[in-house]
Amino acid sequence: MADTGITLRLTIADPVPGVRYSLQLDDAPHEPVTATEAPLSFDVPIRLADDGRFLGPFVRREGKERRFVYIRVGTSAGDHASEWSRRAKIDIHDIPPALLDKARAGAVLEVVLPGRGKDGTPACATVRPVKGWAAL
Repeated sequence: MADTGITLRLTIADPVPGVRYSLQLDDAPHEPVTATEAPLSFDVPIRLADDGRFLGPFVRREGKERRFVYIRVGTSAGDHASEWSRRAKIDIHDIPPALLDKARAGAVLEVVLPGRGKDGTPACATVRPVKGWAAL
């Protein structure tokens, strides 16, 4: 069997208005957008191998198991005037198998993320969901 294309939707519930965000494609920003008060979503095309591996140019890896996607923030997203240069790491290796089956059948899988750290600045490092993965 061939790899299956699936879509992961990363939604930032409360991005910092005026800050630029983008996905990381290979090692560059991809389709940056400047946040408003509204939630901000990125649809990430991923290939899912028959053996459960996540593949594609948006997928990053760490060790044998961990797979994740980066959201770039501020200068990392191409806004060289920004006071922030950050990346948010969104884990995907722990998506439940039952949800991956739904994605293989065509469902989009969404996770809702916090946009701000405790200090009110853009969230960065490993970002834990405020609402876990769900099939749409």
